[in-house]
Amino acid sequence: MIASEPPPAIGVLIVDDDPLLRAGLAMMLGGAGDIRVVAEAGDGGEVPALVERHAPDVVLMDIRMPGTDGLSATEALRSRRGAPEVIVLTTFDADEHILRALRAGAAGFVLKDTPPAEIVDAVRRVARGHPVLSPAVTRRLMDRVAESGRDRRRGRAQERLALLNDREREIAVAVGEGGSNAEIGARLYISVPTVKTHVSRVLTKLGLNNRVQIALLVHDADLLPGGE
Repeated sequence: MIASEPPPAIGVLIVDDDPLLRAGLAMMLGGAGDIRVVAEAGDGGEVPALVERHAPDVVLMDIRMPGTDGLSATEALRSRRGAPEVIVLTTFDADEHILRALRAGAAGFVLKDTPPAEIVDAVRRVARGHPVLSPAVTRRLMDRVAESGRDRRRGRAQERLALLNDREREIAVAVGEGGSNAEIGARLYISVPTVKTHVSRVLTKLGLNNRVQIALLVHDADLLPGGE
């Protein structure tokens, strides 16, 4: 019997202006057998060239850097075809900036003081296409969005969601509530593959990258229970 080849290691690019933090993250991630740090950067302006050269699967992106900040770097990176996933590194003192990163297509965020095992797990989950935001944390972030422009955002979000048919809109709201594919399928009496198909159609119709962006759009449209 021929042994199967192990899956390739998850390539990670670390972007942070603190060399000690980069070293700590590199050591921690390098200790996981299925993850390898392919490059490090101290500024967001270095990201495009490093992504081109090393083709990482996941980028750990700090927000505050002296040159090109992580928000601008994330927006530029995620606008490219075939871009790697982005996890935002934060101290949780600038939630509105995290929202901007998520709207740009970041897959989630981790706190800089998160236990090492959880950061490793976050990298693995994002590499598999799963966001690293729990429904409770998502709501906590979204509730801190500044009130200015709320009506304008609501109108724009409702216009975009009007592109969906009734079932797709139902699926979008369920995603916004934090339901997994299995939970949504059980609630709507449809199979998990059917849920996946609907989610893919929602993403395509709305021009979105991931489920977090669906949740944000549904929130902006005030379609979640308890919304205004």
